Amino acid sequence: MTSMATAQQVSIYTTPTCHFCHAAKEFFTANKVNYAEYNVASDLEKRKEMIEKSGQMGVPVITVGSDLVVGFDEKRLRELLAV
Repeated sequence: MTSMATAQQVSIYTTPTCHFCHAAKEFFTANKVNYAEYNVASDLEKRKEMIEKSGQMGVPVITVGSDLVVGFDEKRLRELLAV
């Protein structure tokens, strides 16, 4: 059985000291979700992109396909990823 997660592009905008970012990445790993990570503390271009998408500076900002999740909302991520 193939997870829906593999069919959708998952990205997470993080900073190294963000507890919720670490929790989100652990959730992805535990559920075998492939994701692209962008460190917005050092990548100014990705920081600008994150702010344009979310309208804020808080992390994590997670995209699942065209859906945007601000913060580590495990319930919402489970719905979007079908895990």
